[in-house]
Amino acid sequence: MIKEYDREKAVGYARRWAMSQNPDFYHFAGIGGDCTNFISQCLLAGGGIMDYDLYYGWYYIDVTHRSPSWTSVEFLNRFLLDKSRIGPFASISTIENLEEGDIIQLRQNPIRFNHSLIISKIENGQIYVCAHSQNALDRPLESYPYFEAVGLHIEGILT
Repeated sequence: MIKEYDREKAVGYARRWAMSQNPDFYHFAGIGGDCTNFISQCLLAGGGIMDYDLYYGWYYIDVTHRSPSWTSVEFLNRFLLDKSRIGPFASISTIENLEEGDIIQLRQNPIRFNHSLIISKIENGQIYVCAHSQNALDRPLESYPYFEAVGLHIEGILT
């Protein structure tokens, strides 16, 4: 069964916590970065349901009990595109076709994708994002240096 993704709640959460940390979640800055942890929190706020599968799931219990997809850019990408797991799922989209609440992942070096962002608003064709690691509230996407950007359109939540 598919549940609708609540973009408004996801973006509201992103704006609420963009410049600080929710004390219910560990802050991973300094040990690999907090960007994907923050994005996972936003997806959860948008109606995400955790999948507690040890290897393929998407979940957070505490700092030592979490899935790789909760905090890793590449593992979150794989989880969202899988579409067979409980929780949020996505399809790859061009940046121009994304909506508020969708996710953008950046390759800031030629080796791998290393940053996750959530679209917080689109105004006059300009995309603004919220993010952690380098905390950002409604930062223009164009202000980020990157080699490649991948858009992930959140289609819904598998229950």
